[in-house]
Amino acid sequence: MEGGCGSQWKAAGLLFCVMVFASAERPVFTNHFLVELHKDGEEEARQVAAEHGFGVRKVKMALQQEGFARKKRGYRDINEIDINMNDPLFTKQWYLFNTGQADGTPGLDLNVAEAWELGYTGKGVTIGIMDDGIDYLHPDLAYNYNSDASYDFSSNDPYPYPRYTDDWFNSHGTRCAGEVSAAASNNICGVGVAYNSKVAGIRMLDQPFMTDIIEASSISHMPQMIDIYSASWGPTDNGKTVDGPRELTLQAMADGVNKGRGGKGSIYVWASGDGGSYDDCNCDGYASSMWTISINSAINDGRTALYDESCSSTLASTFSNGRKRNPEAGVATTDLYGNCTLRHSGTSAAAPEAAGVFALALEANLDLTWRDMQHLTVLTSKRNQLHDEVHQWRRNGVGLEFNHLFGYGVLDAGAMVKMAKDWKTVPERFHCVGGSVQNPEKIPPTGKLVLTLQTNACEGKENFVRYLEHVQAVITVNATRRGDLNINMTSPMGTKSILLSRRPRDDDSKVGFDKWPFMTTHTWGEDARGTWTLELGFVGSAPQKGLLKEWTLMLHGTQSAPYIDQVVRDYQSKLAMSKKQELEEELDEAVERSLQSILRKN
Repeated sequence: MEGGCGSQWKAAGLLFCVMVFASAERPVFTNHFLVELHKDGEEEARQVAAEHGFGVRKVKMALQQEGFARKKRGYRDINEIDINMNDPLFTKQWYLFNTGQADGTPGLDLNVAEAWELGYTGKGVTIGIMDDGIDYLHPDLAYNYNSDASYDFSSNDPYPYPRYTDDWFNSHGTRCAGEVSAAASNNICGVGVAYNSKVAGIRMLDQPFMTDIIEASSISHMPQMIDIYSASWGPTDNGKTVDGPRELTLQAMADGVNKGRGGKGSIYVWASGDGGSYDDCNCDGYASSMWTISINSAINDGRTALYDESCSSTLASTFSNGRKRNPEAGVATTDLYGNCTLRHSGTSAAAPEAAGVFALALEANLDLTWRDMQHLTVLTSKRNQLHDEVHQWRRNGVGLEFNHLFGYGVLDAGAMVKMAKDWKTVPERFHCVGGSVQNPEKIPPTGKLVLTLQTNACEGKENFVRYLEHVQAVITVNATRRGDLNINMTSPMGTKSILLSRRPRDDDSKVGFDKWPFMTTHTWGEDARGTWTLELGFVGSAPQKGLLKEWTLMLHGTQSAPYIDQVVRDYQSKLAMSKKQELEEELDEAVERSLQSILRKN
């Protein structure tokens, strides 16, 4: 007899699982037999179990078990999807369909195949790539290029073709464009996430210095024609810069979310940054803006890339290259002058993938607002197999699972388009000043400064915020070494957000943070009413001093959100079921122990 089947014993002497050797024929019969004995056959049952035979008079029924197929969901062979792609790099695009290429983890991808099979390919949606230009003559991009929505703000003409350099330095935008809108089944390079979408080139990065006018003009270019803007740039990722959009750009972004797309709002997708553990994306005013969807990245086995920045404003993640030396572990896409590449990298590669997924969702429902897209991102992103050695997965007060590095998880295109199809626009958004601490407080060299703030979230007023979306802690603080400062904030429902991590390269001692809006998305859906706690301390090796001058709590959210109620009910139900399952498992274990004890005695 091979193996064992003690878990199949239902009651002593009545039902057994007995294993014997059997040959497999069609239909497939296994070497498992289900044997039922007559009720008065307890002694014979023990003999059967001991001798691996049957008592002739006591056997009521013996049934050989037939084999049948069961498969893990989400683990499919690339040849099984009902989509035929002849593009030579398609099988290398593990972020679209991960079968374990380049030593990756099967099933860890954007689940675009499900969205495609449902008929969503980005048709009717235009994505603007704000970058160093697009090779719009590339045969994999030319068909989907939207010339009417394109412009070159570096040269002030309607032809955003990249400026030539010997080292192909200006290939960035072309690579991003291919991730979104590369044509399918044309035997060229790979396939875009939304391969029937249109792509617009907005050339604005290629000049010695950026200006507020160029940024604002780019972000507000053709807002009734461009649905999604993808930005894979920001302040310098050197671990010591604190910077963000200037006045004109801020106004352009505000106008975009309020007036773009016929009032539904432009959708801004931002790469969270490539500063790694030396930096914090909450110091990037673009990625940490409420008006953008900040996207981080994972590599093909689910780990964080070494260049990934962590912060509480990141909403979700997609994929890029990382620690692996395998040349096919990068992102496969279009390259300059009609070429292809396997080496696109950084969170630069992550943001366009997200823009492509959002294009699929917009095709499913063109009425989605910019806030609807954020809600869909929170609700449908998956933990999947993402993991990081430092930051653990946690649940907030309403049961939504998040990670300080990956946000709410990796985007799931299939889940998003299915939810988007019948999505009802979220309720009106309100803003509330939850309270403020204006008295200067010293941050001790050791230990922490702990402050609390009680708020009713403007209850009883027109701007009452019942369900949170974004929360900002507007802080003015100075320190003898800004990079050693660590700031945490805990919500009334117990969710802790790391607003600022240590940045070892930041030795500023003069500027500090001046009314800087540190933002968290981790309290999404929570009730803001109650006590908020702010903790400030130093985490470097040398003792430092600091002074907190201001902390103002800004709450943004809605007064009603029925789906959040459902999320809470589902979470509580899962908790109850989990506890019930634990009890059942304990009971099963107790019964099993008793059964084994009886068998041993006999």
